[in-house]
Amino acid sequence: MDVQKAHRPVVVGVDGSKAAERAVRWAALEARRRHVPVRVVQAAGWVPPLHQYTDRSFGPDPRVALVGAARADVAAAAKVAATAAPGVVVEQQVLDGFPVPRLLDETTTAQLVVVGDRGRGGVVGLLLGSVAVTLAARGACAVVVVRGIEPPGGPVVLGVDGSPLSEPALAAAFDEAAARAVPLVAVYAWRDLLLDPGLASHDWAVVEQQGRAELAERLAGWSGKYPDVPVRRVVVRDAPARALVEQSVTAQLLVVGSHGRGGVEAFCSAPSAMRCCTDPTARS
Repeated sequence: MDVQKAHRPVVVGVDGSKAAERAVRWAALEARRRHVPVRVVQAAGWVPPLHQYTDRSFGPDPRVALVGAARADVAAAAKVAATAAPGVVVEQQVLDGFPVPRLLDETTTAQLVVVGDRGRGGVVGLLLGSVAVTLAARGACAVVVVRGIEPPGGPVVLGVDGSPLSEPALAAAFDEAAARAVPLVAVYAWRDLLLDPGLASHDWAVVEQQGRAELAERLAGWSGKYPDVPVRRVVVRDAPARALVEQSVTAQLLVVGSHGRGGVEAFCSAPSAMRCCTDPTARS
């Protein structure tokens, strides 16, 4: 990370929900660890009824109330951030526009963008809200989705697919595990990489051995850089999403790349999940 990018803020998107409040606490603590400001934002987009463009007799523009409510949400979230991480610089802004495009804009100038797993309109039972899913898939920097309270001592779980594009995720996972002084669990799931029905009689023991060798190769350099991070390797014949769900049950953070050989389209059971941009030129 160059000097300019090292001073970029940790951005957290809020909407007044409990999920957003958890995200604010996480973002503030992470910003303090990185010695950068935490930037609290909310997007206030409004499509007025057609008649409001020409007839003011319908009353005041509801956008005024919308922006006022957004400012109140941001101010309350800024107080939460200051309380959670005393001493951290807290910035706040109401953005003009709708959440997804404006937060995507924020990913181009942030070190990290943090959101809750669902907002005020979230449906209980869904894994993630639409804003979180879109940011994780399209963000230009690492995106963290905060789901709950992190268990003390829980490991950082990393999804590895063996592709060179997973390097940003490896870097983030080792860095987070070192900062938290917890083990790293590296998960390599390989069943979905073999889609040819003709391979049904394949020697799976050989494939597993190859997977273990590939995982060891990917981890070798990073283990050297982070000798104090214990690493447990998990190589399983399973779909990546299912394998990561299983391993994330007791984890405090799940880290995956945004792309790779097989997309992992949903985050799992960990209280927070980081999806890392796999384009090194776009990383913050």
